[in-house]
Amino acid sequence: MSTLRIASPGQPPVTIYVDGIPVDAWEGETVAAALIAAGHSILRFTPRLRQPRGIFCGMGICYDCVVVLSGAGAVRACMTRVRPNIRIETGAARPGKSGRPE
Repeated sequence: MSTLRIASPGQPPVTIYVDGIPVDAWEGETVAAALIAAGHSILRFTPRLRQPRGIFCGMGICYDCVVVLSGAGAVRACMTRVRPNIRIETGAARPGKSGRPE
């Protein structure tokens, strides 16, 4: 696991998929924490000016960390918990006009 991670919480890591790439994460941590630990600092681009956005407030107020979660649509990464095998699409991988994956 990444050097940005804290020590093991006493459980084995689970696999999540970020833009189709498998990533190790701890079940129950936020998607934002897993993305940061995996080196994903840009999560989307603004629709008009195409400026990069990532984790900003970390408490669900600003919407800068919006990602698309399979089965749930657009969610705030800082407010969503990791579950095994979830699939996350960031707008950084394939930015569309909306700033989210098309």
